[in-house]
Order: sequence, then structure tokens, then C-alpha cells
Amino acid sequence: MILIVAEYQATTLKSYSAELATVAKKLGDSVEAVVFGAKGADAAKKLGNYGVSKVHVLDNAALEKFEADGYTKVLCDLITSAKPAMVLATASPLGKEIMPRVAMRNKTGLIADSVALDMKDGKLVGRHPIYAGKALVDEVVEGPLAMALARPNAFSTEKVGDSDAEIMVVAADPGTERCVVKEVKQAEQGDVELTEANVVVSGGRSLASADNFKIIRDCAKAFGGAVGASRAAVDAGYISHDHQVGQTGKTVNPTLYIACGISGAIQHIAGMRTSKYIVAINKDPEAPIFSKADLGLVGDLFEIVPLLTKKIQEIKKSE
Repeated sequence: MILIVAEYQATTLKSYSAELATVAKKLGDSVEAVVFGAKGADAAKKLGNYGVSKVHVLDNAALEKFEADGYTKVLCDLITSAKPAMVLATASPLGKEIMPRVAMRNKTGLIADSVALDMKDGKLVGRHPIYAGKALVDEVVEGPLAMALARPNAFSTEKVGDSDAEIMVVAADPGTERCVVKEVKQAEQGDVELTEANVVVSGGRSLASADNFKIIRDCAKAFGGAVGASRAAVDAGYISHDHQVGQTGKTVNPTLYIACGISGAIQHIAGMRTSKYIVAINKDPEAPIFSKADLGLVGDLFEIVPLLTKKIQEIKKSE
């Protein structure tokens, strides 16, 4: 049996959890899921459409807010009782925080940030980027329990049915909390989650101010996408760190990535190079970003981006 860690926000299943279910179904016939908190039951049962037969809902009021120690303990307890052959999670903030702890407690290996997962000679093989995405390496997990983190948006989704998964509510004991979550701040209203967006429009230091990021936000909104940024723009205080794309920010893999006024440092490229299509807008024709772009526009972003936004709005209205 393969166990996947499903995630949700409010009552909505994260799209990358459906990806996880799809890849798990291709790796083995029996797939079950786990979700933290009773509020996730309705969202997680939809995984039945992607081949998940059963969802273990770990029920405890303390699990309604993320706390690494508690989540680690209850997941380890479930692994002990359910005895899966493999545990897969997404390389999301939650997955990156708890899965190394879970792997350590189960004395097994963990493949991080996988962009491909397969079985070879009965063992899990995961491919992931190294050296800021310049190379790919295949890793094999030895032992009876294999674990891996899958990069969001790196896998396709494929429905295999039209029925809800069976819900199994489990009374979970997260143990004594060493850290208490006092408050959870929601993302800005209307923003699309960066790692789940199909279109990402990113701005760099060339925007010159926080106010000028409005043209990036307007463009992203026209596409129905998310707002990204380079580290230089974040460090300059133009936008918050949760929008940063790159080696020290978030890794995105949208269908369309539009880089506006971003030179293309290797640290930024590492976070978006797997985008299906890359469009670069920059005044400097020698900017490194153009070497990675499918389409490059040499010009002033303050002229080009508003024109692009207007055109996309016109197309959307005519549909």
C-alpha cells in the first residue's frame, strides 16, 4: 500500500495532492491518503477520483493548526499501524518540515524535491535536480519503507473514476506541544497560491518601488495567475518574501512564467526553469534570462506589461 499525505486549504484540496495521488496510482495498485484535521475530510474524499481508496482523517482539535512535532507524531503512529510500503508527500512547506523527521524516526531514506518517480527492481527511484537545477540525479531508497517528496506542479493529474474515497476518522494523539501556534495569517485577498498557479508573472528590482508592483499584480490578475518576484525585489522591500521565486524562495512550475525586469541570476532560474513556457521582458538584450526564455521581449517593462495586461483583458472579455 502507498500512503500519500494530502493537503487542503479551508475546504479546498490542494491541486498538488491530486498530482500525488495520480503518481502514486501509477506506482502501485493500492493507494490511501492521510489528512490532518477533521476539516479536511470533505476535501480529501475527492481523491477517490484519482485512485485513492481510503482517506485516514487524523482527528484532534490540536491538528487544525500546523505544528511540526504533533504532525510528525501522528503520521508516525499511522505508519506504524497501517504499515505502508511507501509514503509520498509534496515538497510544500508542510512536507519539507515534517517528512525528514518522519523518515528519521522510521530509520529510512527520503528523496527530496522529486520531479519524476518510478519503480525499478521493486525499489522507488526518484529524480531530482542538483546544483541549482543544472543537473538531475536519480536516487534509490533502500529498505522496506520508501519515502519521497514530489515537487508541486511537476506531475500531471489523471482521473481514474468518479467516486469519493472512503473516509476513516482516526482519533489522533499529537502529544505534548513544545510550540504553540498563536495566529495564522491569510494570504492577500484574491491572490492565487504561487506554487499552484498555472500562470506566474514575476517582477524584479527594475520595478523600483512597491507601488510599481501594481502593474505586475494587474497583469497576473488578468491571466488569473499569481504574482512572483526575484530576491532583489524582495530584499529591496517591494514585495513580501512569500512571493519570492528562486533557490531561497519558492519553486514554481507553471505553464507560463513571465519574468519582468529580472536579469536571470542562477538562484532565480533554479526556482522557475521547469516552467513549460518562459517569457522574458528586459531592457538589457544581454540579460541571462533570455538564454532560458522561449520568447524574449527587449524593451521597457513599464510600456510592455500594461499593453500585455490590456490585451489579455480584451481577449477574456470577448470569450
